[in-house]
This record gives sequence, structure tokens and C-alpha cells, in this order.
Amino acid sequence: MAQAHLKLVASISLLACCASGNALAQESPVGRLLASNCFQCHGTNGRGGEFGSIAGKSRGEIYKKLREFRAGKEGQGIMAKHANIYTDEQMRALDQWLSAQR
Repeated sequence: MAQAHLKLVASISLLACCASGNALAQESPVGRLLASNCFQCHGTNGRGGEFGSIAGKSRGEIYKKLREFRAGKEGQGIMAKHANIYTDEQMRALDQWLSAQR
């Protein structure tokens, strides 16, 4: 009985892991949490604000831009300060979440 229960739990867990990548990107709690720092200037869910939309950009575009800000290639304003506090993994999560916002 316990072994059958274990197989059932393992099967359900495996199915949960096979969910659509796009659905996972949209629901990524890390990316969503990090993106909340962007909303004051870039609008709700990054869809436009004082500094324009960052939602729905091509996958990798936000990551590349943040790396450029971190390297000082895009000036030393507020975006450079934000880019310097994120790890590469956090920048990728942010990029993934924002690119899924269409």
C-alpha cells in the first residue's frame, strides 16, 4: 500500500514538473518579485510607464541590457544601480518573467 502511494505521489510530482515552460515563466515567483522593482518606472507588469514598456521583449533582451548597465555601457543612472544589485541568476529570472508578459 505504501509503495503504491509513493508511486502515485512520484507520478503527480513528475506531471507537475512537465508543465508548460511559458506557464512557468509567467508564474515564476522569483521573476515576478524582482519585476516588482521595475513597476514604478515601467508600469504594472512592465507594460509601460514613465520610461516605456519592458514587457514582452525577446527572451534574453532584458538580461543583455541589464548586463550592459552593470558594465557601465549604458551610463551610471538608476538602472546601473539596479543592475549592480542583481545576480546573473536573478537577471535571468527577471528576463524570463518579463519576456512572458505579452
